[in-house]
Amino acid sequence: MSWLQTAAGGPTPPPFQEVPEDLKVRDPAIPGRMVKDKSANRPFLAHKEYRERQEALHAAWVERNKEREAKIARGEKVGPPEPDPTAQKEVGVLGLLKFVLYLVLISALAGKFFTGSYTWEYESKWTQLKTYWPTDQRLFSERLLAEHDGSVPERPIYLAIDGDVYDVSTGAAYQPGGSYAILAGVDAARAFGTGCFKTHRTHDLRGLSERELNSVAHWKKFYAEHKDYVKIGRVSHPPIDPSTPILEHCDPKKEAAAKAARKAAEEKKGNPSDHKEL
Repeated sequence: MSWLQTAAGGPTPPPFQEVPEDLKVRDPAIPGRMVKDKSANRPFLAHKEYRERQEALHAAWVERNKEREAKIARGEKVGPPEPDPTAQKEVGVLGLLKFVLYLVLISALAGKFFTGSYTWEYESKWTQLKTYWPTDQRLFSERLLAEHDGSVPERPIYLAIDGDVYDVSTGAAYQPGGSYAILAGVDAARAFGTGCFKTHRTHDLRGLSERELNSVAHWKKFYAEHKDYVKIGRVSHPPIDPSTPILEHCDPKKEAAAKAARKAAEEKKGNPSDHKEL
């Protein structure tokens, strides 16, 4: 486009000057050819130098191996074989684990930089160290569990469901006056199934329907997977006397249905189907 500048009255471009030979280097790809030592060519030149160094190292290793084999043939004592310094090393399991570790570390640092959280603001039970390193796993008696009902401010608040004890001190609902404070300090597994939180504060699950048992299982999973509530142990209950009566449901209609179901089950158990003789 310089002729356009000249035609338009612009400045005349400087004349072309050949690059001096002392500023050129040998082309690593084409024998006998010289190329400019400019920044665009330096990666290719550096790669060529690297290959030449590797070839020299490999040739020296081959010679040392030949000398070693010759000594073995003469019966001389030699050391262990020398590995090829130019051989490509496999990643292996250790290398893969290191890669995963670096990836997790970089991801955590990026999360801290962009969101202020190492977990990218993802909160879950599985992102907490205490999930994988549980502490204070212990066996509670019913009396000891009852001492952690929230009535003493300095003590943590514990809740049990079907034998599993959880620390629910961070839950506002379990604080004194909270909506679920009645469940603190006791194993009220039955209440989680029936919804009778005032009258069914017991672990006795006898007589519950399949639907009520599923409800208990749901709440057990809820506490087990909660990000803030941590299991800290088990509660030891005395055996339940099977002769004691089953607690009545707080809802009269549901209690009537439960009695009918239990009566039908007893009749079916006590009066098996008659078998006719063939």
